[in-house]
Parts: sequence; C-alpha cells; structure tokens
Amino acid sequence: MTRVLAPVRGRVVGLAGVPDPLFAQAMVGPGTAIDPVREPGEAVAPIDGRIVKLRPHCYVVLGAEGHHGILVYLGVDTVELKGTGFELLAAEGDRVVAGQPLIRWNPAEVAAGGRSPVCPVIALDAGIEALSDVAVPGDIECGGALFTWT
Repeated sequence: MTRVLAPVRGRVVGLAGVPDPLFAQAMVGPGTAIDPVREPGEAVAPIDGRIVKLRPHCYVVLGAEGHHGILVYLGVDTVELKGTGFELLAAEGDRVVAGQPLIRWNPAEVAAGGRSPVCPVIALDAGIEALSDVAVPGDIECGGALFTWT
C-alpha cells in the first residue's frame, strides 16, 4: 500500500477538472488533480522512492518497492514553455522522501501565459479499483493525503 501526498497546495478538482481529455478521461491512468494556489512555490515528491523521470513541467517518482510510479504534471501544455519559469531542485535517479521539494515554479505565471496550472497526479499502470481514500474536492495542503494505492 502506498499513501500518495499532494505535491502542491491548492484545491482538489479531480481528473474531470483537468482541461485535457487524456488526463480528464483517465487515459494516462487513474488519480486526481489539484488546482494550485496562484503563488510561487515548490512541487514535492508525492511518495518515497526514486525519480525515474524529471522534466521542468513533470516528474515520475517510483516507489521504494519498485512498482508504484506516480506522475505529477505541473499544468496543462506547460511542456511548450521549454522549462521557462521552472527550476529543478533534484535530478533523475535521486532517492527522495515524500514531501521533498523537486521543482520550484509559479502557477500564476503559467495561468498568465494562457495555460492551465491544474496538476494531475496519476497512478501509472494502475486500475481505478487500486485507488482508495481519494481526496474529495476541496482545499488541500502540500503534503496532505491525496489517495492510497493498494
């Protein structure tokens, strides 16, 4: 069982709140999404593990047991920013603990550029039935319990 923490502070909106059909229809995988507060901040590791993919706009942390990968995407279409406005605080291959800052960014700048800063948090290679205790829509602190993956 893996407890997944909120990588950013904001409002839980669920995957239906992501303005991208791949995420909204759970084609990438099950999970939820957070509409972040519009202020500079850090996106943190949602679980203990190893960073297997790290880009300015997204990252994947593979759990310590090696089979639960969590994808965090910082906004929609932010890949088009080519890293502008994002600062990496870690590197691929790093071992991390849940709550450790991985990327510094400013959701207000993402929104000002015409993109949605909503952050999908996805359980890769999981079935929807594997998730429980999914946070209900509402405010959540960075590091708050987002969902459990069994």
